[in-house]
Amino acid sequence: MLNKLERALGKYAIPNLMRYLIGGYVLGYFLMLGSRITSVNFLTYMTLEPYYIIHKFQIWRIFTWIMIPETPNILFFAIMLLLYYQLGTALENAWGTFRFNAYIIGGMLATLIGAFVLYFIYGAVTGSPVAGVGGYFSMQYINLSIFLAFAVCFPDMEVLLYFIIPIKMKWMAVVYAVMIAISLVGSSWSGRVAIICSLLNFLIFYLSSRNYRRVDPREIHRKQEYKRKAAAGAGQRRDRSGAPIARHKCAVCGRTELTNPELEFRFCSKCNGNYEYCQDHLFTHKHIQ
Repeated sequence: MLNKLERALGKYAIPNLMRYLIGGYVLGYFLMLGSRITSVNFLTYMTLEPYYIIHKFQIWRIFTWIMIPETPNILFFAIMLLLYYQLGTALENAWGTFRFNAYIIGGMLATLIGAFVLYFIYGAVTGSPVAGVGGYFSMQYINLSIFLAFAVCFPDMEVLLYFIIPIKMKWMAVVYAVMIAISLVGSSWSGRVAIICSLLNFLIFYLSSRNYRRVDPREIHRKQEYKRKAAAGAGQRRDRSGAPIARHKCAVCGRTELTNPELEFRFCSKCNGNYEYCQDHLFTHKHIQ
């Protein structure tokens, strides 16, 4: 489906999308500072509030909720911007502009739809439209989905926690997953809907990137047969010392069908040259031009 959408809509993709998101965050932060100086709380006019969008025609709220900063602390705000800019740019380079756009904008649309669904549910339960639903929805978990997607693509990359402690991305993702689970348990149903909708893009990405052929009985039998033939050396090329020579090798991790017979290898049509990748890096590597 993404391939078809990319062929039809790829020309409309926004390059360097993270720059625009960061610019919106900076503008939102200055508006928050302006609220401290003036008597007007600008952020209350920026939240994703379906009641005011429908009944007061405050259409700008469909877009301005994206600009609301997560923290008023200037230090943590700057660290957050730097971190998510680096992660988002790396994902765009790995996936391509259109797929990264689809991931981020898809999360925003899911959050937007979730807010309106929750608003109508409250209206049906109470018998009248109510305001206040928008307070549950923000960019917090959409930004977190960027981190989780990066951790799935590059699990062994190390970052410096608080600029001091080296830690791999996969362990950071585990910590965040536990925090999300705690938030789901401790939140109201409204909060749970907001969290799930904001992370729906990551859930779709994660489930669609899994290799379900591993549990296919036919695939299991094929692998066992391949291992048996490999052990017997049937048709296997060998060097002068008699050691088997690998036919396939991943250009990213260097694994072969000899070291990891459970892997599948494919050539990338977008790379300039005969570069072969394993199933874990076929869709996540940076194309060689």
